[in-house]
Amino acid sequence: MALPPPLLLLPLLGCRILAVELTSKDFKPVVQEFQSIELSCIITSTTTPDPRIEWKKIQHGETSYVFFDNKMQGDFATRAEIYGRTSLVIKNVTRMDTATYRCEVAAPNDKKNIDELNIELTVLVKPVTPRCRVPKAVPVGKSASLHCQENEGYPAPIYSWYRNSEPLPTDSKSNAKFQNSSFILNPETGTLVFHTVHKGDTGRYYCIATNDAGVAKCEEQEMEVYDLNIAGIVGGVLVVLVVLVLITLGICCAYRRGYFVNNKQNGKNYKTPAKPEGVNYIRTDEEGDFRHKSSFVI
Repeated sequence: MALPPPLLLLPLLGCRILAVELTSKDFKPVVQEFQSIELSCIITSTTTPDPRIEWKKIQHGETSYVFFDNKMQGDFATRAEIYGRTSLVIKNVTRMDTATYRCEVAAPNDKKNIDELNIELTVLVKPVTPRCRVPKAVPVGKSASLHCQENEGYPAPIYSWYRNSEPLPTDSKSNAKFQNSSFILNPETGTLVFHTVHKGDTGRYYCIATNDAGVAKCEEQEMEVYDLNIAGIVGGVLVVLVVLVLITLGICCAYRRGYFVNNKQNGKNYKTPAKPEGVNYIRTDEEGDFRHKSSFVI
């Protein structure tokens, strides 16, 4: 194979040598919370012996410095460092470190003297114990909803429900073992809905939240499915009606016998009060009424 003339190679070599170029071993690193991570930024070519390095953090549309003027900035000053000339190592990462990080290199001696690359860091957060709500008792034939929710894990967890330590499918119709049940499970929201409960749905239920960082489980809760006692309910209503009828009849009889008649004073049955002993009543013309005078016997 014939080689190109040397004069043709020179421009190609010159273009490559006079340009600063960057690359990375991992453009989308993933790490669990509270661990360390290296954000790889490697200079593949440059003629500048001491290029200027800067790291920036881009999160929610805002840009801030991580490494600037040869110093770590902000809270990174105590938990980050430059590794191997240009790479960035972050220690004890938290969920707040999930962001895009930009490595920028300025090489004044190169014809193309600036290059940059972006690294998307994802910090995985293990779910915490989910909050589960299970109805304690549901009558046969009624609907029931069981809820499971967890807000700390990242990425958002997937939910699964268990009854008596046995996993439930997302749809009872998809498994012959649950053909007598009628429920649908939404693994993204953690809601388990029974359209019509049966006696076989009685049991101890719990939920598990799962993501790439781990799993978390809530405590078991009992759900009882009971039969409605129709005869008892009808009998109770009849007893109440009988009692009300008897009370009404009793009140009517009492009225007829005069127990509730109020004896009012009138002119025919009014009696003059008895005169106390030792008191004489005297009527005067000026006063027009009775006055009394007392006589005392000593």
